[in-house]
Amino acid sequence: MERVAEGAELSHEELLRYSRHLLLPEVGVEGQRRLRASRVLLVGAGGLGSPAALYLAAAGVGTLGLVDFDRVDLTNLQRQILHDTAAVGRPKLESAAERIAALNPGVRVESHPLRLDRHNALALVEGYDVVVDGSDNFPTRYLVNDACVLAGRPCVYGSIFRFEGQASVFALPDGPCYRCLYPEPPPPGLVPSCAEGGVLGVLPGVIGSIQALEAMKLILGAGETLAGRLLLFDALRLRFRELRLRRDPACPVCGEAPTIRELIDYDAFCGLGGSDATDVDAAALRRELGGGRELTLLDVREPHEWATRRIDGATLIPLGELPARLRELDPRRPIVAYCQRGSRSRRAAEVLRAAGFADVRSLTGGIERWEE
Repeated sequence: MERVAEGAELSHEELLRYSRHLLLPEVGVEGQRRLRASRVLLVGAGGLGSPAALYLAAAGVGTLGLVDFDRVDLTNLQRQILHDTAAVGRPKLESAAERIAALNPGVRVESHPLRLDRHNALALVEGYDVVVDGSDNFPTRYLVNDACVLAGRPCVYGSIFRFEGQASVFALPDGPCYRCLYPEPPPPGLVPSCAEGGVLGVLPGVIGSIQALEAMKLILGAGETLAGRLLLFDALRLRFRELRLRRDPACPVCGEAPTIRELIDYDAFCGLGGSDATDVDAAALRRELGGGRELTLLDVREPHEWATRRIDGATLIPLGELPARLRELDPRRPIVAYCQRGSRSRRAAEVLRAAGFADVRSLTGGIERWEE
């Protein structure tokens, strides 16, 4: 963390605000100045990013960069504590910036309303001291990991699903990275998202708080981080377990002879077809289903899947949000529920039929695979 410059003396207000920190020998005045001078990038302002952002802001981290391109949805409020009911429908970055400013006006928020990709991730990561990865999909996790390794920035990793969570610190010198733990992504559709499988609302609070703690330790140079260790949390049993991790000498990005020297197409790497793929021809679909009649093509993929591969004329409602957004659909028109892979389109069709929609079909992958 040599990049962090400590800056000016603490003001009287700062001495009062952070007085409990100043009592700790591991922090003290110099440590608090390091926190104030630090820059932390949070990828995602959702379940994990919410507690991480709040605790880092409360602790006095000087600059928080937030990356997110989503809007607040009612289904988010069960766990995403950066946002409230009044923020529903607004960009998450706007809601997050207001909440952080209310908590600690001394923290500078840098908003990045974009989808991270191979073209922008490296330059963005290089502008910060620590990266906290609160993403919820495999392409972004591999992208953030690789960008951190290439930029020489530590990556504080966290993930959650149902009642279980994981945390670690990757991309430190001589330490393992995310690829050392997971060399290959799982097949598309094998691991459900939180929108599909659910998540206990308080779980991201636990894991996101651990991520904030690890980021602070990295900035302060205090204690022992999770580098080389994978922390596993079982909320139902309230048990923590730990696995030792080692850097893989054959790792393609951090190994002894790396083959990945620049960022790649992570959608293609994770089997999602690549950022330039064409998912479905809506006009051909209408012809196939009957004489060009009007129908609703309902795209139930997650935002990270359709952000760069939208389908012209489709209605975009992720599967997890569908029950709360049925009013947006016209029950008089035939509906075709679509996803790239997996069974989400079938599940969406089941939801729609149970809600009284009569003419519903599902489509997975391409025009040749639509089903009654």
